[in-house]
Amino acid sequence: MPRRKSDVAGSHAEFKSRDAHADEHLRISIDDSARTPTVFYFATAVGWLVVGTIAGVITSLKFNLPDFLGDIPALTFGRIRPVHLNTVMYGWASLAGAGMIVWLTARLCRVPLQWGWLQYLAAIFWNLGVLAGTVAILTGYSQGLEWLEFPTFAGALIAGGFLLFAASIVQTFRKRNVEHLYVSLWYIMASLLWFPVLYVVANLGIYQGVVEAAMNWWYGHNALATWFTPIGLAGAYYFIPKVIGRPIYSYYLGLLGFWAFALFYNWNGIHHLVGGPLPTWLVTVSIVASVMMVVPVMAVAVNHHMTTVNHFRMLRFSPTLRFVVFGSMCYTAVSFQGSLESIRSIQEVAHFTHYTIGHAHLGVYGFLTMILFGAMYYIIPRLAKWEWPYPGLIKVHFWSTAIGIAVYVTALSIGGWFQGIEMNDPSIPFLDVVRNTQPYLWARSASGVLILVGHLIFAYQFFVVIKRAGPRRFAPALFREPAPLEPATTEEQRP
Repeated sequence: MPRRKSDVAGSHAEFKSRDAHADEHLRISIDDSARTPTVFYFATAVGWLVVGTIAGVITSLKFNLPDFLGDIPALTFGRIRPVHLNTVMYGWASLAGAGMIVWLTARLCRVPLQWGWLQYLAAIFWNLGVLAGTVAILTGYSQGLEWLEFPTFAGALIAGGFLLFAASIVQTFRKRNVEHLYVSLWYIMASLLWFPVLYVVANLGIYQGVVEAAMNWWYGHNALATWFTPIGLAGAYYFIPKVIGRPIYSYYLGLLGFWAFALFYNWNGIHHLVGGPLPTWLVTVSIVASVMMVVPVMAVAVNHHMTTVNHFRMLRFSPTLRFVVFGSMCYTAVSFQGSLESIRSIQEVAHFTHYTIGHAHLGVYGFLTMILFGAMYYIIPRLAKWEWPYPGLIKVHFWSTAIGIAVYVTALSIGGWFQGIEMNDPSIPFLDVVRNTQPYLWARSASGVLILVGHLIFAYQFFVVIKRAGPRRFAPALFREPAPLEPATTEEQRP
């Protein structure tokens, strides 16, 4: 006897229901396996974020108030500035990025985190390395190279922590239950190969003179290329489509962006030494590669924009999407700025000025940090099983940091450009050049205070969620509730 259509439809619906239930159960088991390591990474990262931001504000104030805390040796400019740099890069950005990678890899591989116990050791070693390096710098022990100020013993702890972290991630990848590798996984797995080679080679301590300068800039720029940028792009490629609820616009643009990124980015650092005692061909190759970065950047920008098109209204509601889209836009802006900055005629003005500092903060903060904030707003409620209790504070956090970094970059870009023009004019005394930068440096300090306020708010709410305190919410924390006729404007329902 033939089956009725109603019977077939009922069987199909029952099958879909069982499949959805199994998928939900898998997601929960994956989140359970990654919960403690991810929260550990995030919690320590937030601690370093607050420490690094306070150090940054103190550093900024010293440009206009050189005697500020000057009677305390540990807080002199030559010590507090590298503390700011290293705690933000190796403490905040690296540890928060590691936490996001742990959760993201398990989710994308559809398998519980493997060798999770290694992640505890990795986080402990990494934090001890940052702590030891920070104390060493404050007490006057430093290698004296930007991005490489931490003494060798502190660097060894960080390197050991990274290897343990990578071993767990690679094992999770090996046990994956998917055939197709999503774009985010390309960047994650590539960074696990690239960064340890870069970090170990840079810390060998065998370089001198001009070679040491070339190595320093090769490392400084490639730390962004092989570690921090892949973290940011992996987050953007995952969270934009996830929150919107549609696939990424083009798989082929993703391929183009990834392989062009791998080909061109690692040559870029030497363009910071235009005019230095280096072979002309080496500097020229770096300039060409920097300009060619337009290719992967355009591929990423088009992919993200076309994925978001017709869904920009969701920026009004989703904190995750607003932070991540802001970071993605900053990635496009900072990359184009970097390509222009590498050209010799631009370098003649921008070199050794505050312009370069603004450019660096647009990348590390505007791009990477904002994406990490968006990722944490998405991940933490799923791990803590507790929604963000104060959506209004999320809004304050976003606008204080977004306005803060916008003012910071604008002030230093304009002030740095004028500074470069005046430094190239031999008729202008150097002290006059310094005095003319002061208004822009006050703007830098003001924006730093605004960013610090945002970070303190974020840290407070983060630890409230971890403790499962504050008012309990039973729906996602949104900037404002969507209208009843706009059901597509919320994030995916919590599993």
